[in-house]
Amino acid sequence: MSLAEIINDDIKKTMLARDSRKLEALRAIKAALLIAKTGKDAGSGEIPEDIELQLLQRLVKQRKESAEIYISQNRPDLAEDEQFQSAIIEAYLPEQMSPDELRNIIKTIIGQVGASSIKDMGKVMGLASKQLAGKADNKAISLVIKDLLQV
Repeated sequence: MSLAEIINDDIKKTMLARDSRKLEALRAIKAALLIAKTGKDAGSGEIPEDIELQLLQRLVKQRKESAEIYISQNRPDLAEDEQFQSAIIEAYLPEQMSPDELRNIIKTIIGQVGASSIKDMGKVMGLASKQLAGKADNKAISLVIKDLLQV
């Protein structure tokens, strides 16, 4: 079953349960999927899985950034809504890797590429982001690569 079908089923269940907070998050996902489906990346009308993962990660990142802004503006009520939506959207992402797992995989990638300095970060980052799509945040990947290449 595709992500769009899963979201549609969950929207129906949430509407029956009358959970307006969760419904708002699910509708945001559905809207983003519809935009991506009609966009230039999806020629056949189907959205590739990697695009779906990127889309979900972007939605989570937006919610988390908004929550941080609301907290800095002393608006915990709005921050809590954003954090709730972020948690709902994250449930549709694959389980994120632990820092240790991430570090080990990036060490392997560095060995494959033959990277020895920070100048090779682009090569490692390109391969790592493709291999770890959906399993780790690019920001976390970047920090680990920088740490390992600066030794």
